[in-house]
Amino acid sequence: MSTVIHERVQLANLGENPFSIIKLKSGWVVAGDVQPLDGHCLFLGDPVVPDLNSLSEAARVQCCLNMIRVGDALLKATDAYRINYETWGNLDPALHTHVMPRYPHEMEEKRKMPACKVYDGSTSRPFDLKTDLKFVESMRKLLSPFAA
Repeated sequence: MSTVIHERVQLANLGENPFSIIKLKSGWVVAGDVQPLDGHCLFLGDPVVPDLNSLSEAARVQCCLNMIRVGDALLKATDAYRINYETWGNLDPALHTHVMPRYPHEMEEKRKMPACKVYDGSTSRPFDLKTDLKFVESMRKLLSPFAA
């Protein structure tokens, strides 16, 4: 089965995914196509598998550790106070996690809910490498010790 995740990982491995930030040992860190909250990233498992349960125990540990590292980097690269990790895979059944910074300036009723429930991707600002270059460079620097 081919999904958007499969396509994005393939493009990243070819150096042709404009959203790619850095490759870690178990997958790719990419910027979200849209930025409902600045710094919205995804961690795309590489190799692509259906879900976290499809990995060996060692691969699961590595994958989860890398997701947490993305969150740690986001805390340093932004003024986020918390990180949400969303691994669903219902729409695109391939392992990927949305790593979403949460900010103190969000309205309280939104801050209490999953970002995907309270922010509309269709009206969110698109990721733009020119606008977001400083963020991308910061994330690359913070994550470079863990690069594949």
